[in-house]
Amino acid sequence: MKKGGGFTFIDLFSGIGGIRLAFEKVGGKCVMSSEIDRFAQETYNENFGEIPLGDITKIDEKDVPDHDILCGGFPCQAFSIAGKRKGFGDIRGTLFFEVARIIKEKRPKAIFLENVKGLMNHDKGRTLSTILNVLRNDLGYYVTDPQIMNAKDFGLAQNRERIFIVGFRNDLGINSFSYPKKNKKTISFEDVMEKDPVPAKYYLSDVYLNTLKRHKERHSKKGNGFGFQIIDKKGVANAILVGGMGKERNLIIDKRQKNLIPTTHIKGPINRKGVRKMTPREWARLQGFPDSFKILVSDAQAYKQFGNSVAVSAIYATAKELIKSLKSVDKNE
Repeated sequence: MKKGGGFTFIDLFSGIGGIRLAFEKVGGKCVMSSEIDRFAQETYNENFGEIPLGDITKIDEKDVPDHDILCGGFPCQAFSIAGKRKGFGDIRGTLFFEVARIIKEKRPKAIFLENVKGLMNHDKGRTLSTILNVLRNDLGYYVTDPQIMNAKDFGLAQNRERIFIVGFRNDLGINSFSYPKKNKKTISFEDVMEKDPVPAKYYLSDVYLNTLKRHKERHSKKGNGFGFQIIDKKGVANAILVGGMGKERNLIIDKRQKNLIPTTHIKGPINRKGVRKMTPREWARLQGFPDSFKILVSDAQAYKQFGNSVAVSAIYATAKELIKSLKSVDKNE
């Protein structure tokens, strides 16, 4: 790390830059980013002034700039490990391999990885075991036990659980790490709700609302918990997701808009109960993005981008602890 506490990091599978926001907030400088989705690249460029490199599989690890911390929210894929040694060779063909080969070449001081909660039990825990084995034994990093972190515990009005993995290069002598404690202050959706009435396009039609009700009733009779949900504005939102009724599981009642003339092609009139989808800006706030973050893509792309992004506040809290550990090493050198 540089004198004065500054450090460098790279932002892999960067999406729209949620991890970058968190690590910049604790004093980091991003020296490389990589993201394959062109619409996410556009949003990233609008907010950070650079277009991330594309497909990570096409990036030569020798061309990656030196950096102190490697960050990445890599996608979870199936690992073929049956009957094998469960090491570096087993991860070839997976996107985690792209992370591993860069770590092997550049030897950053620390790593921060984020993934879906399901990674904890994916393939009966064998996938995570393989990842940790590669990091610890093949690459030589102290990796504390991964932790499931919930956005709602870090000042965000969203019940979103994700697995965080933090590690340090063995030669640094760091052999313990404590994840940040929960924030005692709770926040509700009401705190991030749009201050002004939102356009009519966010309100559901009577026809669609009735369709959702019938869909939920059918699944309820089968004993399934699927279906739309209207959340209490004084509570927290469900995890925002791409597809799979991600928007419909986070409907709210907002009766402030009086001009309910449809502005899009919908079947039937707009419902008079005030049921609407959350806006992209509300989704951004649920993930901890500041209002200064520019959203210039279509609503469809914005929902996808924020749904695929990260809880910035939870990562920021973790990044602070990670930097504390690195600074303690610097003091002892």
